[in-house]
Amino acid sequence: MIVDVHSHLFRYPEHFTDQFRDQAKRARRGVEVDLTVRWEEYKAGATLSQKTVVFGGKAKLSGLWVPDKDVVAYAAQHPDELIPFLSLDPTQPGWQDEMVEGHQELKMRGIKLLSMYAGFQPNDRALDHLWWYATKHGLPVLLHTGTTFVAQAPLKFTLPRHLDDVAARWPDVKIIAAHIGHPYEGECVVTIRKHPNVYADCSALHYRPFQLYHSLMLVQEYGVWDKILFGSDYPFTTVDASIHGMRKLNDMLAGTALPRLDMDQMEAMFHRDSLGILGLK
Repeated sequence: MIVDVHSHLFRYPEHFTDQFRDQAKRARRGVEVDLTVRWEEYKAGATLSQKTVVFGGKAKLSGLWVPDKDVVAYAAQHPDELIPFLSLDPTQPGWQDEMVEGHQELKMRGIKLLSMYAGFQPNDRALDHLWWYATKHGLPVLLHTGTTFVAQAPLKFTLPRHLDDVAARWPDVKIIAAHIGHPYEGECVVTIRKHPNVYADCSALHYRPFQLYHSLMLVQEYGVWDKILFGSDYPFTTVDASIHGMRKLNDMLAGTALPRLDMDQMEAMFHRDSLGILGLK
C-alpha cells in the first residue's frame, strides 16, 4: 500500500494573507496559483496511493492560518482514506490548548509544525511541553525543513540539525523532516541516520530531478533508504507525478558513468508501511 504522508488542506485565498499570496508567486515564476484543495482533484492525481495524511498549517509570521476544524471537516468526508494532523504555531498564545483540543476533541492523529514560517526554534526548551505531550500520546510530529519563498521566514529555524537536539532529548517521538531538508539534505541524512525514530519524507522534490538524484544518492551512500517515507506535498504536486518522476531519475544518467539509484530500494520506499512506523494504523 502506498501512503502519502504529506498533503495539505487549503482554501485560497481565505487561509492566506495578501503578503503571503504575493510572495508565493516566486515559486511559480511570478504566476499566482489557486491552492484550494479539492478532493476530486487530489484523487485524480493520486491513483497510485491508498491512504493520505492531511494537515493545514499555522504560521502567523508568514501569513498562513488553517483552522484545525477545517482539516477535520475535510478528512471526515473520506475517513477511510484521510488521516488528519493538527497544526501549531507556538509563537501564538493558546497553542497548548489548541494542541489538546486538536488531539482529544477533534481526534487528530499527529502534529504539523512550520518552524521557519512561524519563526521559532523547534528545539527551544519553551516547547518541551509539546514534545512531552507528543511522547505521552504517541503523536508523530512532521516539520517543514528546507527552503521557502517567504522573505520574513528565517532560514536558521529550518535547519535539520535542530532535530538532532530534539531527538536526543525526546527519543521516543516519531519525527518526520519534510522534503529531506532541501537544500540541506546532507544535514537531514546524517540526522535521520543517528536517531531511530527520526525519518524524512521525499515530498515536493521530483520537479528538480538532478538535485533529487543527488539527494537520494546521499540517502543511498549513507544507507538510510529505510528512513525515507513517501509524500507528495499536494497541491504543489501530485502523488502520481511524484512517483512517475522519481522512477525516471536514472534515465537522465544514460551515457554517463554516474552511479545509479537503487530502484528496488525506491520501490520499497513507495510501499513502506508508513502508518505502522508512525503508529497510525
